[in-house]
Amino acid sequence: MITEELKKLYIAHTGHEPEIIDELPSSGSNRRYFRLTGNPTLIGVSGESVEENRAFLYMAEHFRQKGLSVPQVFIRSEDDVYYLQEDLGDTLLFNAIEKGRKTSVFGEDEKQLLRKTMRLLPAIQFAGADGMDFTHCYPASEFNSRSILWDLNYFKYCFLKATGMDFLEDRLEDDFQKMADVLLRSSSATFMYRDFQSRNVMIKDGEPWLIDFQGGRKGPVYYDVASFLWQAKANYPESLRKELLQEYIDALRKYQPVDEAYFYAQLRHFVLFRTMQVLGAYGFRGYFEKKPHFIQSVPFAIENLRQLLQEPYPEYPYLCQVLRELTELKQFTDDSQKRRLVVKVTSFAYKKGIPEDSSGNGGGFVFDCRAVNNPGKYERYKPFTGLDEPVIRFLEDDGEIAVFLEHVYALVDASVKRYMERGFTNLSICFGCTGGQHRSVYSAQHLAEHLNQKFGVQVNLVHREQNIEQAFKAKR
Repeated sequence: MITEELKKLYIAHTGHEPEIIDELPSSGSNRRYFRLTGNPTLIGVSGESVEENRAFLYMAEHFRQKGLSVPQVFIRSEDDVYYLQEDLGDTLLFNAIEKGRKTSVFGEDEKQLLRKTMRLLPAIQFAGADGMDFTHCYPASEFNSRSILWDLNYFKYCFLKATGMDFLEDRLEDDFQKMADVLLRSSSATFMYRDFQSRNVMIKDGEPWLIDFQGGRKGPVYYDVASFLWQAKANYPESLRKELLQEYIDALRKYQPVDEAYFYAQLRHFVLFRTMQVLGAYGFRGYFEKKPHFIQSVPFAIENLRQLLQEPYPEYPYLCQVLRELTELKQFTDDSQKRRLVVKVTSFAYKKGIPEDSSGNGGGFVFDCRAVNNPGKYERYKPFTGLDEPVIRFLEDDGEIAVFLEHVYALVDASVKRYMERGFTNLSICFGCTGGQHRSVYSAQHLAEHLNQKFGVQVNLVHREQNIEQAFKAKR
């Protein structure tokens, strides 16, 4: 039935039948997409919601008039259930950055696509809003208190309650209202895409094109920034996220002045809100509609939530309490533990061999402490180890160990940061000296304490020759 209707439209537009009609993989929406191969090759769309279709059709025409990169619609059925649009190919931005997403190491080509996309966003927000009749938007014409509370309750009913958590609804609703008040401080007459993320950007001839904007409405710019940069499965490392955020702000200045301090302060509220909104969507699409890729995205969104809650939101005390309890549920902590970095730090004696890496990953750093002045040369230090005050005082007064560790910290800190960003689970660091008693023990002990304190990671410390083991528990 659908293919017959699309074929009729194709014939009406071109004067001949398409060669082949193939259905394309579906995503989160209830619209169905088909490729009608021929001269020309077009994309056919069948949408159950006529109101949603009309919102898309209006916006697509409006955006094209503004010179924005959106697909052209060539023909539509009289009832607006079916339409044919430009074929932008098969490359989603989400797929184009697949290597970076999986490793958290984004190549220059991937970064360039992301930069272009972020620079495009202010254009659709401002130029796209110019002259737009927002009454065509569906299901709401603007980002207002009602739509905010609807999304927050979407999270409450479709995700939070699905976990089986107990909470006080009246206190939660109080904080929901506070959040709505904070978010509405930023109301503006700009276009809010609402689902701006890498799955809704196509790459054609190396340039980003925008799709699936039919849920857009009048609203603040912060929401789309949060939606894109904190997309759960995009896996952007913090360094890249900061770079792309600056790219956006620089492009935004073409349209309005930017107070960066205020921008960042307000943005984090939208990030929290968007994270809750997408968890609601994952709950509904995954738990209720049984769509697997939404369920697979849940752990990534939960991890985003964990990171966000490291800095307080004093405006929403009870909400944050509930969200922290949510992130600590066994079904989420088990997954997090599987992906959490554990650092093993070992001191050893070279004459007894370099320790083997039991993780199966082939080892890591091995630092040679033997260039540092050796307390073991002196009889009075021989009964002691690098954990004892006399040896500690000798090494620190001498000063060579401090210079040595300064360089070690610089190397190891950079690796630990990248390992955490990439989701690696094991790192081995060894310190060797002549007897595995003084310099290596001091170095290993101090590095273990340093890493646990600075990064909050689990550190398992082994002084091999002293037969001493100590665990520094993860702090998050």
